[in-house]
Amino acid sequence: MVQEKVRVSTRTLEWKCVESRADSKRLYYGRFILSPLMKGQADTIGIAMRRALLGEIEGTCITRAKSEKIPHEYSTIVGIQESVHEILMNLKEIVLRSNLYGTCGASICVRGPGYVTAQDIISPPYVEIIDNTQHIVSLTEPIDFCIGLEIERNRGYLIKTPNHFQDGSYPIDAVFMPVRNANHSIHSYGNGNEKQEILFLEIWTNGSLTPKEALHEASRNLIDLFIPFLHTEEENLHLEDNQHMVPLTPFTFHDKLAKVRKKK
Repeated sequence: MVQEKVRVSTRTLEWKCVESRADSKRLYYGRFILSPLMKGQADTIGIAMRRALLGEIEGTCITRAKSEKIPHEYSTIVGIQESVHEILMNLKEIVLRSNLYGTCGASICVRGPGYVTAQDIISPPYVEIIDNTQHIVSLTEPIDFCIGLEIERNRGYLIKTPNHFQDGSYPIDAVFMPVRNANHSIHSYGNGNEKQEILFLEIWTNGSLTPKEALHEASRNLIDLFIPFLHTEEENLHLEDNQHMVPLTPFTFHDKLAKVRKKK
């Protein structure tokens, strides 16, 4: 087994990228280190950063398809190899990058026979298609395939509900997260009171962001979440007009603990 060695800072807190690669247009990988950290700090930062990478970064997805010629989601159409459900699933997988705020429209209008891919999507200039080769549908006859699309920038998940269905309009489950996976690990070195830690962060993205861009954005989002704690309560008094009352549960932690014990 070959032991890996990396050069790290021993005085000032520094980070650097120790590995970066693009496995495909839709799979990027990066590995980063942060050091030196005191004992326990690496885990604190690593857990928070992983959650921010997976949940706090916005992404762009197709969230709706529109066509008056489609009777329902599980129908088949003459001249099209895939079912409507399969087409929606293919649209769900399209990877996009944008500086969009909210939603925008796009469309596809192709004459068969032939294959329809992501490059056939007509979208605004501020929406970029990461992989033009992604398959959408196969047209087996000389028919017109025309659908409208709704593109949205958001974070987390968007799960379609029955209330979202309209005549000729079909919502698509969206996974906005550009980070596919994130892991952290810790290497300790030194002895006794001199013990320090190195934090390793591994990030996989879908190609709409590089791992380094994802790391920067997650860090900014974490900082934004903590900034309010730097202000005193007096500095926030001018916001009282925008506040509203939120009902809180009357149970304290000790009340809940006693309730659990009582059930046992």
